[in-house]
Amino acid sequence: MATQAAPAKRQQDLQVQYSTYKNTLQQIAQKIGDVEQEAEEHKLVLETLQPLPEDRKCFRMINGVLVERTVKDVIPALQTNAEGLKTVLDDLVKQYKTKQEELEKWKKKNNVQVVQS
Repeated sequence: MATQAAPAKRQQDLQVQYSTYKNTLQQIAQKIGDVEQEAEEHKLVLETLQPLPEDRKCFRMINGVLVERTVKDVIPALQTNAEGLKTVLDDLVKQYKTKQEELEKWKKKNNVQVVQS
């Protein structure tokens, strides 16, 4: 009876590890989607503000508070934020690829084959 329990336990452990890898990949993909959407919004706002006069008033949300600024003040902040989002996005994509490679190595090492039902 003990000999049957050991392989079943190992299989259960492998399933848990596989689920953990898949959940982690899914979370990273979700973050990538969120950051891409936010970067696209920044790009759209920058494209809208670029042709406007620098002294024109505009409004910006800062920590949930709508603040009145000029286009001249807002554009540099938006550009900085957009560059930061691009950096974060690049890091997340690298993290995703690394985790995916790690999963593939783990699957080969443990001779795991995924069966879709």
